[in-house]
Amino acid sequence: MKLGAIASSLGAKLENGSPDLEITGVVGIEEAGPGHLTFLANPKYASAARSTRASAIIVSNDFPGGSTALLRSPNPYLTFARALELFYEPPKYAAGVHPTAVIHPSAKIGKNASIAAYVVINEDVVIDDNCILLPHVVIYRGARIGRHFFAHAHAVVREYCRVGDDVVLQNGAVIGADGFGFAKDDEGHWRKIVQSGTTELADRVEVQANACVDRASVGLTRVGAGSKIDNLVQVGHGSIVGEDTLLCAQVGLAGSTEVGNKVILAGQVGVAGHCKIGDGAVATAQSGIPNDVAPGTVVSGYPAIENKLWLRCVAVFNRLPELTKMFRAAAGKSDTRS
Repeated sequence: MKLGAIASSLGAKLENGSPDLEITGVVGIEEAGPGHLTFLANPKYASAARSTRASAIIVSNDFPGGSTALLRSPNPYLTFARALELFYEPPKYAAGVHPTAVIHPSAKIGKNASIAAYVVINEDVVIDDNCILLPHVVIYRGARIGRHFFAHAHAVVREYCRVGDDVVLQNGAVIGADGFGFAKDDEGHWRKIVQSGTTELADRVEVQANACVDRASVGLTRVGAGSKIDNLVQVGHGSIVGEDTLLCAQVGLAGSTEVGNKVILAGQVGVAGHCKIGDGAVATAQSGIPNDVAPGTVVSGYPAIENKLWLRCVAVFNRLPELTKMFRAAAGKSDTRS
């Protein structure tokens, strides 16, 4: 594909390069060679732009120029994502039902469905048009699923759950498993609390591999439109997640957590039950959140505090051995004088 055509398709400004330059693929900046398009979104890798063998680089509008052809963009990471789409042809799945699939006669499946081997669709299920269900997907009774549903192998949607349009479930994702609810009886045994609620995924949600969004004991667990849930995330029963929020790998939300819109919880963040995370808040990796977080706040550490304060605390913590010696020396001099 010609570089000029790529620039036009991406809405990027071509600088230094010939529009007739042939590009064969998109490759990481360190691995790229002649004929490759690469990208630079993080300024700390700017030195790699000077040594890369790539024929062209997607960069921000303010990136300094050089000898390599540049495609300038106000959002180079998004432009890179769109460039990948120009070269990658995803697998296509023909409409039809594999003979080993088991579909209850009461289930209603829309047009152009692709249902692979050993899929199980239970009674009273409704799935709208253009669904793709790969092998061993299981849809429990009474589920309602929208258009363009894509479930990878071994994904599960449990009973009576609601799933919107354009939802993707990666391998092993489980929607609507029982919440972790037990009450101790008079003899000290744990009695299971019936999880009578349900789970709802709004439009354009993606739940990645082996993540779980539990059903509520009563009421609803809900994930808002456009939110993305990474591998091995746990969304506890009765939690509400807003729109366009990111829950990164191994995030855990205890029951009845409320997470706002456009929130980012980085890897391994844990949130205690009944906490509220305000719109636009960010929690850095491995933060532990035992209390509410105000909208727009960046928090770190455990217990999570404002990020700039946390960084100052860490700087002091790293100096504790040195400071201890200083305090002991000062205390020794004071004792000698007395």
